[in-house]
Amino acid sequence: MTDSMSQITAARTKARRGPTAVGLIVVAAAIIGTLVYQSTSSAAPSLSEILRGDHRTATAADGALPGAVTVFDDDYPGVTNLDPDLLQALRKAATDAAHDSIQFYINSGWRSPEYQKQLLREAVSKYGSEKEAARWVATPDTSPHVSGDAADLGPSKTTEWLSENGAEYGLCQVYGNEPWHYELRPHAIDRGCPPMYVDPTRDPRMRQ
Repeated sequence: MTDSMSQITAARTKARRGPTAVGLIVVAAAIIGTLVYQSTSSAAPSLSEILRGDHRTATAADGALPGAVTVFDDDYPGVTNLDPDLLQALRKAATDAAHDSIQFYINSGWRSPEYQKQLLREAVSKYGSEKEAARWVATPDTSPHVSGDAADLGPSKTTEWLSENGAEYGLCQVYGNEPWHYELRPHAIDRGCPPMYVDPTRDPRMRQ
């Protein structure tokens, strides 16, 4: 009778120990997995990782602009966060262009790095590859929009007016494939605008 009771007690003790050991193994595996994730996630992200990043929609605080925003609109960071000299030149040109019934609308100005990432992801999706997307959208580290040094303007009458008169204000089209993209080149007032790059991939600033 005593031996039987001892065997039953030992069996119950072993049964209780089994789940505990399994639990410890699960906890240890979770800790190891966390450490491995933290180690791999600390590396600098590649372009592909950037494109797989946060997919939130850009807001006005990121520089996103609704339609019909002029260069005089101080309600949007996309306008007010532009380089002050660039914004001043745009406003001076817009004031003079108004005499010709031309109004400057700004479709995109300053952008946050997150907004630039979003546009880059969209470009890769639209054009089918990172290489082709680079002809239209720069990375956050190289984009003159992120630094506040570029403005995309419209409508076509505005860019036509600027192609003829922009140099007088130091405003130059920089890329042949983007007639809407203007940057400030102060020396253009005396020397005229420099030759345009075919597209952003030919711009040395994009190769940083």
